[in-house]
Amino acid sequence: MEEVSSYEKALDVLSSFITLRSPADKGSKCSRFEFVFDYIKILDLEEPISKMKIIHVAGTKGKGSTCTFVESILRNCGLRTGLFTSPHLIDVRERFRIDGVDICEEKFSAHFWWCYDILKENTNEDLPMPFLFCFFTLLALKIFTAEQVDVVILEVGIGGRLDSTNLVQAPIVCGICSLGYDHVEILGHTLRQIAGEKAGIFKHGVPAFTVSQPDEAMSVLQEKASQLGVHLEVAPPLDANLLNGLKLGLEGGHQYQNAGLAVALCYTWLHRTGHLEITNLEQTSSLPESFIKGLTTANLQGRAQIVPDQHIDIESPGDLVFYLDGAHTSESMEICARWFSIAIKEDSQPQDNFRASHELVQMPPDERSRKNSIQILLFNCMSVRDPQLLLLHLIKTCASHGVHFKKALFVPNMTAFFKFGSHALPPTDSQVDLSWQFTLQREWESLTQGNKVGGDAKSTDGVCEEVKDDSELSTKSCENSMVFSSLPLAIKWLRDSVKQNQSICFQVLVTGSLHLIGDMLKFVKK
Repeated sequence: MEEVSSYEKALDVLSSFITLRSPADKGSKCSRFEFVFDYIKILDLEEPISKMKIIHVAGTKGKGSTCTFVESILRNCGLRTGLFTSPHLIDVRERFRIDGVDICEEKFSAHFWWCYDILKENTNEDLPMPFLFCFFTLLALKIFTAEQVDVVILEVGIGGRLDSTNLVQAPIVCGICSLGYDHVEILGHTLRQIAGEKAGIFKHGVPAFTVSQPDEAMSVLQEKASQLGVHLEVAPPLDANLLNGLKLGLEGGHQYQNAGLAVALCYTWLHRTGHLEITNLEQTSSLPESFIKGLTTANLQGRAQIVPDQHIDIESPGDLVFYLDGAHTSESMEICARWFSIAIKEDSQPQDNFRASHELVQMPPDERSRKNSIQILLFNCMSVRDPQLLLLHLIKTCASHGVHFKKALFVPNMTAFFKFGSHALPPTDSQVDLSWQFTLQREWESLTQGNKVGGDAKSTDGVCEEVKDDSELSTKSCENSMVFSSLPLAIKWLRDSVKQNQSICFQVLVTGSLHLIGDMLKFVKK
């Protein structure tokens, strides 16, 4: 029997941290924010954290991208960087990056067991073990201490005021990205409430930057900043001309807003930490070469990422292309839809070769030289989301750009996101509960048929049918959509369809959930 590695054992233990308890459950002892300071004392991290030169970033949309830009810029300035972000897509080590690289398994294991053993020995009923994200935060700070990084970039998990990353008492600079509605069951149902939670990362006298915000949110940020003596500035979107003809490393027009915030955070951090040799240029008229390189080489998986399928056995692998974006709020879905619509324009051709059913039309050989393209949606979202709102924003934004999906495919998450390591295995097809996917399908049929004939969700069941493939695994096919019991089955359907219709380029937008994006990357990159 193969011996289980220290790393695999660590992943198994991590799984035990996770319960079905909601972070909003304020009655749960292990979710109480004040405990984080006890954990810091137990781990003897008070002094190391006080010496860290930290950039702390909160927000609803764009904080991962902003942190990625910040890390890339400062790394290209010659600094040793530590980046803590969430969630991970494929491997938990993605959350902990040193100089732009995931921490290795050996170091992860060593730091994990050091933290875990000490906490296990010193916690009890009154001071329970930390919940998962809190443990990750502590682990990140232990890793960054051991790695002696010059700068720490911390991305808030949820909110800000009561997020475990807010254990930081004296960051160098803070950033608030674009605000919107997400995690409302935890943060509140109004922009004022949400902005108040995000502004909870402001510290007395520490400068902060934000981006253009709705008036309701901006007024709260300004009020909180004034109360704490925080100099709050609005960072303008980056002027594309400052990149000397190059493009940002992260795709999408919205990234210029995130890049502008990142530039402001980096200039301020460098200035406040005495790196005057880098900050002596006027940022409004030019950018240092290190900034340009950082902005144009930044990389973030699962956000506006284009992945041609390399595993399909045909002469032109570009005939199946996946467009991946982890959008999961109505605002980010609009941004995702705009990006997708623009990204496919160069290859888009007339779309009259796709039937209303799941059957595809094979074009004559003499017409194959002219590639036609069709757009397919591959979607899942968490049950706490409003699928009608997400799908409606997606459909309307794409339609405004002349893009219409010929089919929507709905799948469950392949990996149990609440498990790590060897336990993170997909359930068998007989164990899969597809009730949520059928709900998504009904919403899609309602929206798409409603756009045509004014139908509603309840009227769509009559046009759906059970379809079995060669493996006797059933799917539910409707006029404009299909439900598959697993992601591999959906991809197999796509690959088979491309093989049977080699005159057509399939452009597949994969969105709605970062968990789905992670599953997709595991599958198409392995």
